[in-house]
Amino acid sequence: MVANSERRFLTLPAVPPCDGVSPGALLQALVALGRGIKRCHRVLSFPTQRRIVREVVREVGVLLEFFEEVYDRDGGTAVDLPDSAIVSLSEIYVAFQKIRHLVRDCGRRGARLWVLLKSDSVSSEFRVLVRSVATALDVLPLAAIDVPVEVKESVRLVADQAWRVNFANDPADDLVSKGLRSILAQFEKEIPPDRGSMQRILNHLQIRSWTDCDKEILFLEEELGAALSVDGGLVEISLLSGLRGFVLYARSVVFEAKDSRGADSLDCIFEERIPNHLNLEEFRCPITLELMKDPVTVSTGQTYDRSSITKWLAAGNRTCPVTGAPLQTTDFVPNSTLQKLIRQLFQEDKMRTGDSVDDGRRQFSKNLLPGIPAAAGAIKQLCGFLVNKLSSGSEDEKIKAVLEIRLLSKTNVFERGCLVEAGAAPWLLDLHYSPNSSLQDGATTAVLNLSKHPMGRKAVFESEARQNAAATIFYLSSVEEYRKAIGETSEVIPALVGLLKKGSVRGKKNAAVALIRLLYYPGNHPKVLAAGAISELVDLLSSDREDLVGDCLAVLAALAEQPEGAYEILQSSAVHSLVRILISHSYPTGKEYCLSVLQHLCTAGGAKVVTLLEKVPSLVPVLRVVISEGSSRASKRASSLIRLLRQDRACPAVLPPAAQREDAVRA
Repeated sequence: MVANSERRFLTLPAVPPCDGVSPGALLQALVALGRGIKRCHRVLSFPTQRRIVREVVREVGVLLEFFEEVYDRDGGTAVDLPDSAIVSLSEIYVAFQKIRHLVRDCGRRGARLWVLLKSDSVSSEFRVLVRSVATALDVLPLAAIDVPVEVKESVRLVADQAWRVNFANDPADDLVSKGLRSILAQFEKEIPPDRGSMQRILNHLQIRSWTDCDKEILFLEEELGAALSVDGGLVEISLLSGLRGFVLYARSVVFEAKDSRGADSLDCIFEERIPNHLNLEEFRCPITLELMKDPVTVSTGQTYDRSSITKWLAAGNRTCPVTGAPLQTTDFVPNSTLQKLIRQLFQEDKMRTGDSVDDGRRQFSKNLLPGIPAAAGAIKQLCGFLVNKLSSGSEDEKIKAVLEIRLLSKTNVFERGCLVEAGAAPWLLDLHYSPNSSLQDGATTAVLNLSKHPMGRKAVFESEARQNAAATIFYLSSVEEYRKAIGETSEVIPALVGLLKKGSVRGKKNAAVALIRLLYYPGNHPKVLAAGAISELVDLLSSDREDLVGDCLAVLAALAEQPEGAYEILQSSAVHSLVRILISHSYPTGKEYCLSVLQHLCTAGGAKVVTLLEKVPSLVPVLRVVISEGSSRASKRASSLIRLLRQDRACPAVLPPAAQREDAVRA
């Protein structure tokens, strides 16, 4: 049910009947209103205010039977109604209009969170309206109206019950409302709420999908725009902003998959709605190829979006863009038929079209009011969640995160800033190289959105610069004399290690291969160790990118060739990760490097490492498979490792001097 576009939500305008209205016309209008109220109750869903709405509609139904009886009995004229009855029925007519508005609003899809938090005022409005009907019934001269006695008794019973009915909120609604306000308070403190608590709230309100959340967001943004355009109260604006933040967060966290009718599938919506004999392409402007918002027809008979053809003419063109024929006039004729169909489709589905035609909505879209703690806290938590999915999620989770980031960064300056601060730019840039085309396209759009923010442009440029710098170092270090010079530049190696920690996947790969080249010069070994490379490399061994794991293993293999490097690797948790990779990974080059590292560790760590490896029963069978199926170099290393495992456990460890001194002190 689409609310009247001329009316603010939960406002109840009503038009009294004109002076001298005929009884028949008044009764006919009351019958139509009563049927409309019952129809609303029948076709809409009421997750909140269910009991109150049901009681109000029941009373309206009893009065509807009364009005129908009077109207039908007198053939639609009702000439025998006294003037006092006309006054009473006029009051009921006004109340019925307001009840219809209120029932529609309570059942409106997309407004469920707002109705929940406005439960007290909604219940109060119902109470006032029902009792105004009771007051009108108290003065209605039933004795002077010719209807059956049982109908009169039903009307008297309704009037009596209207004064005694309980209009208190449902306890379940109050409990859910309390939980929702608690979550908003958590957002104010930048504490992520419990997913189960959010799920219970959404289930109670019958918000069961990504699209349901999107409808809530759209409604809240429209209400925020309207409140801002009329300078609404700070309490209302703060509450609407907080609720929007809650739904944005819940849409990403609770609903892991986007259903097929999401806010970003506008073309699909049109294809479902448009009759088979119409072509969706007819709704696109021939100039921009975008769906038209304000179609107009020029003198050649071609239709364009008004803004597009206006720009075309402003550029000095005086021909039709499609036919090339000269335009006899620069005047436009609105294509009202096409415009009505487009507007109807947009209203029914409440879908985004880019920049909204609503001034209030556009005013809201550019500024989220970052001074509102609950809204700002929710957006910051959401941005952190999405960036985490970009960095470590599955491919499906990344696709969903990119979609959310693209929508979040579309128009709002504050939300773009939050995404930049959360570190979204490097991860989005890395997805440009994903084999998944939808990830590539979505990430590109999201980066373009972020680059509209000053901090976003800086983050994009810096991320690209760091990744390109690492790649440049890799190429320069292919020249032997440059390796020493680069290593002697104090900032270079720490910067590469920092990129291993905070860079995108591409940046990490560039940093790893650059370190491999630099380690060809032995003098760079202690510098790489001093920069803390071992811990970062070991952490990256858990990556799901086998190519990145292989690059990290290559660096570890180069470091393990020196006793100092092998000792530091032993002090980390690397041995377990190396064994896991050797057993489970399918990347051949990675297995080779893994064998190389383990071989050096056995040599450096002696009996301690050998004992640790012997506790893995599946290791030797895997080594035998490598011997039979691997490359010649991998086969040699696997054979060497088996021999080391079979040697005397008393074989002394080969420790670097510093480690020997530490052992002596401990002894």
